[in-house]
Amino acid sequence: MKLISSAASATPLSLLRVIFNQIIGMDDVISFAVGEPDFPTPPAVIEAATRSLEHDRIGYTDNSGIRPLREAVAREFRRFDRIDYDPASEIMVTNGAMEGLYLTLATLTNPGDEVLVTDPCYANYQGTIVLNRCTPVFVPTREETGFCFEEESLRRAVTDRTKVILVNSPANPTGTTASRENLEMIARVALENDLYVIFDEVYKHLVYGQTEFFNIARLPGMRERTFCVDSVSKAYAMTGWRVGFILGPREIIGRMPAMQECLLSCVNATAQVAAATALDGDQSVVETMRASYLRRRDLIVAAINRIDGLECRTPNGAFYVFVNIERTGLTSQEFATRLLAEQRVAVAPGIDFGFLGEGHVRLSYATSQDAIEEGTSRIATFVAPLIQSPRLAGSLGGPLPFSRVPEES
Repeated sequence: MKLISSAASATPLSLLRVIFNQIIGMDDVISFAVGEPDFPTPPAVIEAATRSLEHDRIGYTDNSGIRPLREAVAREFRRFDRIDYDPASEIMVTNGAMEGLYLTLATLTNPGDEVLVTDPCYANYQGTIVLNRCTPVFVPTREETGFCFEEESLRRAVTDRTKVILVNSPANPTGTTASRENLEMIARVALENDLYVIFDEVYKHLVYGQTEFFNIARLPGMRERTFCVDSVSKAYAMTGWRVGFILGPREIIGRMPAMQECLLSCVNATAQVAAATALDGDQSVVETMRASYLRRRDLIVAAINRIDGLECRTPNGAFYVFVNIERTGLTSQEFATRLLAEQRVAVAPGIDFGFLGEGHVRLSYATSQDAIEEGTSRIATFVAPLIQSPRLAGSLGGPLPFSRVPEES
């Protein structure tokens, strides 16, 4: 038999999915593993979908998405991001943000191109880049600066093969929201090196305190080289509806409908109606969820930082804490595996998010306050004997496969 594709062979298996599969059928598990809202989809959205099913002809839609949804997306971006996009030519509806990311890379890149991402970063970025036969370049970041791109390391990562900088704000797994100053630095690097920027903003409605969300496409010279990837999944508790969108310059967005036709023809018609209703409907539901996540954030950060041997920064966005576990002497995979077996608590190993994610685990606080209190209590019980008699952690291994890590200058 002939070999399968190198892209399929190289696509990594997420350790988070391994943990997720392990908890299926287990009793008394508290899961902080998967980043999924625990709220129901807003009733008005359900009602709109039901009316569509009962009264509409459910058939194929425009490859780009139904016009009412693209118009709703345009209104949302004008209102929240403060950028105008033409719904006829600059907006593309996709099967969730992940297909949006894949389709954008498929449109922009050729095999061998390099895509710059932070280390650590969202676990699925590596696989999506590799599937497009590109090379993910993991740019080192530091915990003390919030795991954001820093100018020196970002510039050192750029080569003549670099095509795209992938920016996630607010970020998964760290919860960091990029400041305007940080985005201005990234924009300078992109402009000076003629690079595209993919701006993953799926958590933009989940920003806390005095932090302000800012879209890099607002900066001079950036709108024509930035592709915003967003969805209704997180803000409206619609993860399973699978509706996302890409916004960008018409010359390139206009290439995407033909590619969409070859991938999946169009996004589910009823789901598109539901998404338009979510974007145009009562936005108080978004604020209600955001306020609840803020209370949960404060609860989990305080609980984690009370545990001797663990610490975490207070995230200013998304719904994750990235917990430093170095004093336990365990690798992140050992920590997650043993915690699940011994205390029935599921977390995501930091190594899943990049080489520099090692020494951490990610906890999602998109769960109830009762679960946070009980889960962190079990974590404290698990950690206590490790801190009393620590052992040296094993080798953390090397950079993730099929990556290029910039060399030190």
